Amino acid sequence: MVCVRVLVVEDQAELADDIADGLRDQGIAADVAYDGTDGISKALMNGYDVVVLDRDLPRVHGDAVCAAIVGSGCTARILMLTAASTVSDRVDGLNLGADDYLTKPFAFAELVARVRAMARRSPSAPPVMLRGDVVLDRARGRVSRAGRPISLTRKEFGILEELVRADGAIVSTEDLLDRVWDENADPFTRTVTVTLARLRRKLGQPDLIETVVGSGYRLP
Repeated sequence: MVCVRVLVVEDQAELADDIADGLRDQGIAADVAYDGTDGISKALMNGYDVVVLDRDLPRVHGDAVCAAIVGSGCTARILMLTAASTVSDRVDGLNLGADDYLTKPFAFAELVARVRAMARRSPSAPPVMLRGDVVLDRARGRVSRAGRPISLTRKEFGILEELVRADGAIVSTEDLLDRVWDENADPFTRTVTVTLARLRRKLGQPDLIETVVGSGYRLP
């Protein structure tokens, strides 16, 4: 149950929106960029696990977008989409730094499977994370406290993962919305507060999550 955030860079708006909506239905936070310039900007600004990138973008070609993302040192994995299916086309994309290749038209279930597999390979965090007596197994989607298994929803798991990853630093509500949900999340919603309250109940006593008034939350 790894919390995954994806950027879809695709100039065909209907296809881009369909991919993003389908990913969200699978519990994956998804943002969309409809051109290469916006794709580069969002990829470098936000912490994505995977970028689903159309190679055949107009103006700023997908190859240039791929090169810019890789050259920036961004750790996001890149899944390149293209209508071209020759071996040389695939090799060219991989040589630019793409991590995987999918030919259009594709089965959506395969795209989801590849995104999840690539997210598991993301270097952004270790597969098993520890904080106090909490063990968070990203690879298996499991959480335990003092050896007691705890069943969490995807969003609860995502919030806990971000707090553990912060290693005692404060994580703001805005950061949680940005990393666990996606850019379509309402910044005025109470969804983070409500989800945190459920997470606290499931983790039990003593309360692990400290509220820092006016700033956010942390695991001390």
